[in-house]
Amino acid sequence: MADYQPKGIKKLYHQTRRIIAKKWLSFFRPLQIGITGSQGKTSITQTLAKILKDAGSTVVTDVNLDTNFNVPITALKVRPWTKYVVWELGVDHIGEMDNHLDIAKPTIGIVSGISTVHTDREHLGSVKNVIREKRKLIESLPSKETGGVAILNWDDQNVREMALFTQAKVIFYGESREMCQFLIDPKTAKITLEGTSFSITYYGKKYFFQTKLLGLHHQRNFAAIFAVLVSIFRNPKKAYQLIVNSLKEIRPLKGRMSLELGPRKTLILNDSLRANPTSTDEGLKTFYSFPYQGRKIAIIGVMGELCHPIKDHRKTAETIIKYPPDIIIGVGHYRKYTINELKKVASFKEKVFFAKNVVEAAKILDKMIKPGDFLYIKGSLLRNLWRIVKILKKEPICCTNDLCVYQKCQFN
Repeated sequence: MADYQPKGIKKLYHQTRRIIAKKWLSFFRPLQIGITGSQGKTSITQTLAKILKDAGSTVVTDVNLDTNFNVPITALKVRPWTKYVVWELGVDHIGEMDNHLDIAKPTIGIVSGISTVHTDREHLGSVKNVIREKRKLIESLPSKETGGVAILNWDDQNVREMALFTQAKVIFYGESREMCQFLIDPKTAKITLEGTSFSITYYGKKYFFQTKLLGLHHQRNFAAIFAVLVSIFRNPKKAYQLIVNSLKEIRPLKGRMSLELGPRKTLILNDSLRANPTSTDEGLKTFYSFPYQGRKIAIIGVMGELCHPIKDHRKTAETIIKYPPDIIIGVGHYRKYTINELKKVASFKEKVFFAKNVVEAAKILDKMIKPGDFLYIKGSLLRNLWRIVKILKKEPICCTNDLCVYQKCQFN
């Protein structure tokens, strides 16, 4: 999310639009679902909205807009016939969730997970503040007697404990057989270049899913989605069928675990729009799990907005050691800590490289890539690691800065 703050006439315009949006939404009674968390919320939001559209008119927040502007814009799209509104409620400053919930009034809330992203001083400042801010969604839900439902990731302790802060009905999803109504077994998750398959167990019955989305983490995301649909329709068979009917139309979002053709007949797993410690770990695990005959080359960029960046970047090395690609290239200052940790392991010394910026990364790749290589590009939006691909293709880029605020060359 951007830190842009409108001023003058623009500020007045946005304030007025918020007032109108709040009033406008109050005229209607769609079922509202709110999704927050440090990772997975965009995938859950967009996938859930596509599924619900088969059940009734659905409005969803735009995938590319800052939430502060997205919420009022989404509210103004609601019409008398709108049946469902699906909100992605991202926050990176204290008080933002209150701002969102002044307009959005979810009956069902999902918290997908808590990570250390946005814990730097310029944003939320600490993990505790991240938890408190995202927890406001759960605290705001109506009581279970009036239909409120909180859907929480049991496997994340910080999310699990949010159950103590709501009057809504609590539904858990995760790996605990004792506590989770929607049970996942990571051993059932399989991935190929065509998509991901897995099962979810609901009260003893297994439901099997096959999606074109790429990523082992989608098993967890679909458990949350399944929980929402069962809560709405109170019929697991109908909920399951809605998902199955929609899966053939659902594709990966560009830059979020999407497959692209790369230079010199390479294949790219493009995950260059978001990066935090958890999503990076999940991405590396998925990349490792692909059954692929060629070399796997992971290009990982700096994760921003962290309270303890050195510690978090060092920790990525633990995941790489457990799920090793053939070659690793760390891009940007803090990734040097990842590379240095890997160099301490004898088996990694000859296959890890450090690049100060995208230009250096492209030079390293230019000397090594060959047809059939599989590249994984993981980075945050403002790092714009996609510039590496453009350089390799001899295409112009907008800049060589570490932070690339001009997004014109993103995927173009």
